[in-house]
Amino acid sequence: MFGYRVPAPDEAMLISGGRRGLGGAPFRVVTGHGKFVLPIFRKTRFLTLSMCEAEVVEHCVTRQGIALKVRAVIAFKVGNDTESIVNAGQRFLSDQGQMSVLTGRIFAGHLRSIIGSMTVEEIVTERQKLATEVLDTSKSEMAKIGLHVDSLQIQSIDDGDTGYIDAMSAPHKAAIQRQAQIAQAQATQASAEAEQEAARNQAEYARQTAIVQAQYSAEVEQAQAKASQAGPLAEAHAQQEVLRARTELAERAAQLRQQQLVAEVVKPAEADAERIRVLALAEAERMKIQAEAAASYDRVALDRMLIDQLPLIVKEAATGLSGANVNVLNGADGLGEIAAGLVGQGLTILDSVRNNLATPASQGQGQGRGQGQGEREPVDIKRYLGAPAPRGQADSGKGDGPVEIQ
Repeated sequence: MFGYRVPAPDEAMLISGGRRGLGGAPFRVVTGHGKFVLPIFRKTRFLTLSMCEAEVVEHCVTRQGIALKVRAVIAFKVGNDTESIVNAGQRFLSDQGQMSVLTGRIFAGHLRSIIGSMTVEEIVTERQKLATEVLDTSKSEMAKIGLHVDSLQIQSIDDGDTGYIDAMSAPHKAAIQRQAQIAQAQATQASAEAEQEAARNQAEYARQTAIVQAQYSAEVEQAQAKASQAGPLAEAHAQQEVLRARTELAERAAQLRQQQLVAEVVKPAEADAERIRVLALAEAERMKIQAEAAASYDRVALDRMLIDQLPLIVKEAATGLSGANVNVLNGADGLGEIAAGLVGQGLTILDSVRNNLATPASQGQGQGRGQGQGEREPVDIKRYLGAPAPRGQADSGKGDGPVEIQ
């Protein structure tokens, strides 16, 4: 619309002519909205509110007398309040580029003043402190001209050809280099150790692999050897079993032959020897009976008869042992017991004969006195031994008559 003006968002519209602005300002300030301006009677100008930049390159001398070249950058703008806009408009409206020049000069002066009170070490190590002090000292002056500083950055500090900063940093550089070298050496050592460890692991793996392969090969060869020896071993085992069986058979045959020899040779010989001993004992008993018969007048005839029959009794008793297979368990004592049994058997038979003969004899004496001597029945010894009588010697049936021993 004709006569209606609107400032940009980063601009302040200054309207001069007509009534004065606030605080007696020679113009009115309009920001953020439009304003109707009468042409010819009013005049409008625009002041930028955007961010501006000023660069400062200044040669400064420190408290130690060392010259430094300091490069700094200041970011600033016109304040947003009306007073700052009025102050900046009165100073820079016709030549707004002068704001950067004036700002740079203001900061250059404060920068020289503050650096002059510090050492190189403080300036180098405490740049933020330097920037803060410069901002604090220049804040009031910048406010008077309507400018507000947002930031101050110290970009570089150069000591020229003096080499002070390099010398100051030399120990640190040396320490850093030493640490770097140590770190590099440690890294190299660690790398070498890792390579050696890897080589050892590879060697150990190769060794274990070779051992396992050798074990497998040995097991395969052993299995093959066992397989190849299985046939001969089986045959050898079979032959060994055959030899063992033959040996056992031979041992059993030898034991059987030994038993046969004992039964066929030793036992008959022992039985024959026992028979001879029994006969000798019988002969001794006969001689004893003869002696007893000679001492007894009444039994002379009877004892003589018995004495004559005793060898036959013992002989018949021993005859049963001649063909017997007698097992003697206790050696000579056993043979003695057999002989004593035979003699005892003979004596028992002798007593039985005596008892049988005594009664008929007494009866025969009574009858003999009346009738005279009759015929006596012969005594059958084998009947007492349990053997059959020989042919031709049968019992006459005269049991009541006198007995005659033949």
